[in-house]
Amino acid sequence: MQDKVLEAMKDAGKPVRPGDVAKAIGEESKEISKAIKALREAGKVHSPKRCYYEPL
Repeated sequence: MQDKVLEAMKDAGKPVRPGDVAKAIGEESKEISKAIKALREAGKVHSPKRCYYEPL
């Protein structure tokens, strides 16, 4: 799941919200949020502004 989320963020080319990623890959927003949390803890994504995320 984390790989799919990271790939969708890279494809977007701009900071995205979890809901945007969920629509792009057809998964539930709740699952996307869990994956983003894990990616943040791993240092692979960051939040340039509240509720938006982008890969590093």
